[in-house]
Amino acid sequence: MVDKFVGTWKMTSSDNFDDYMKALGVGFATRQVGNRTKPSLIINMDDQGMICVKSQSTFKTVEIKFKLNEPFEETTADDRKTMTVFTLENGNLVQKQNWDGKETTIEREVTGDGKLIAKCVMGDVVAVRTYVKEA
Repeated sequence: MVDKFVGTWKMTSSDNFDDYMKALGVGFATRQVGNRTKPSLIINMDDQGMICVKSQSTFKTVEIKFKLNEPFEETTADDRKTMTVFTLENGNLVQKQNWDGKETTIEREVTGDGKLIAKCVMGDVVAVRTYVKEA
């Protein structure tokens, strides 16, 4: 089920991301950089079911490795230390991050027209980032 996510994805649009970062508690300077950056998303999976998600940009590259349904400690691009778990729900790759009594969800879906849509939810704030497959 994860196979459809595997590949290199280039960001084409990002909507409401500044408000999402504000809701996370990200500072002004980091938000400015975050809003200007259009990272590529590189997703791989090895034979043991270990998934690697790399967000790569000229500003910063962040890589996480995990197995589905197994919580792990993540240091996010904005330096939050979270307890994170990835699950597959209705064919979507769902990432839940918990820290300091807060929770955010990033739900990734591959659409019928081959786009990867990442819906980032923090409380009632929703950001949508769209990617197209490069390779």
